[in-house]
Amino acid sequence: MNYVIIGNSAAAVGTIAGIREIDSSGKITVISDEKYHTYSRPLISYWLEGRISDKNIYYRDPDFYEKNGVETILGKKAVKIDTANKSVVLEDGLAVPYDKLMIATGSKPFVPPMNGLDKTHYHTFMSYDSVKAIRSELKSGMKVLIIGAGLIGLKAAEALAAHNVQITVVDMADRVLPAVLDTRAAGKMQKHLENQGLRFILGTSADEFTEHSARLKNGVKVDFDMLIVAVGVRPNTELVADAGGTVERGIITDVTQKTSLDDIYAAGDCTVSHDISSDSDKILALLPNAYLQGEVAGKNMAGRETKYVNAIPMNAGGILGLHIISAGSYDGEEYVEETENTYKKLVIRDNKLVGYILMGNVRRAGIYTGIIKEGLDLSEVDMDLLKEKPQMMMFGKKRREEKLGGIVR
Repeated sequence: MNYVIIGNSAAAVGTIAGIREIDSSGKITVISDEKYHTYSRPLISYWLEGRISDKNIYYRDPDFYEKNGVETILGKKAVKIDTANKSVVLEDGLAVPYDKLMIATGSKPFVPPMNGLDKTHYHTFMSYDSVKAIRSELKSGMKVLIIGAGLIGLKAAEALAAHNVQITVVDMADRVLPAVLDTRAAGKMQKHLENQGLRFILGTSADEFTEHSARLKNGVKVDFDMLIVAVGVRPNTELVADAGGTVERGIITDVTQKTSLDDIYAAGDCTVSHDISSDSDKILALLPNAYLQGEVAGKNMAGRETKYVNAIPMNAGGILGLHIISAGSYDGEEYVEETENTYKKLVIRDNKLVGYILMGNVRRAGIYTGIIKEGLDLSEVDMDLLKEKPQMMMFGKKRREEKLGGIVR
């Protein structure tokens, strides 16, 4: 069997693991337009901050490809899938044949049209090369304008805060992390970041750029020495769309990660997933989701039917010392508990836990995540313990025995 993978991040690594679990000898070729060994995209902010070095940014050991019998074609872009001849055509004209093909092309920065931006030098914040370019231009004391107060923009701000620069963040939303936090949690995060020197201008957007300034739609003028556009991402779906595959907001797959094209699979940020917490289809641009989808796809490519059926949105991490974990849907009955430095929100719908936000104290988040993914009926759970201090004793005896393999008496 001849396996080809386009992409070289989490979904690709998961695919390799899935294939090799079933097929130890089939040929695997990885194609990527980036020149690097597989690296962890969430770590680019830590690299820019100076918290990790070059050698620590990689997602797998240096001998990962060799140990798994993987051939690599790095620094070359795949430009076409020739389904008739079952080959991937590269930018230099080389055709790479496949029996089974994985599309793990991820996403690209979304840069909305803004007046004057095309004549202004700016950076995005998505790749190893993008943070290398930022670091090469950084100078102490410079003014940095970040367009976007989502996760990408705030991770950029966190990294830059270590370099003694003045940071202003602009977003048209009325709060920071609008896709992750509710209004109250976002207010706590914004206050925390403002206390560490960040400036926010929310509820507006850039109207026009000149070389070193932006005029906002609310009339405010912001001067800058460096501009970073971190509005969001868009999935890389062009290869599948051009080959005639089904694409909506992202590439459409079934539960085995197969696309509508024969012998072609897809996984990761370029695909649409089914979010079980909201019972809706959406793009879940999350590293764990990408890896697990890739692993499922790899197993199916190698001949073992496997399904990926319990995806939920989830975000975990910290920004300038304040840790947050959120998961699932926020549509339902809410239980909220907060102090000056912590926030907990549980969301219950149809007697099931469907979502949560934890800020400050994020211990035991894994228990909540497991309950959401399992779709557990909360009639089996001690609700006081669920809300205050989730632990094994909140389950009934039968349930505890199932979870602990029958060792509870």
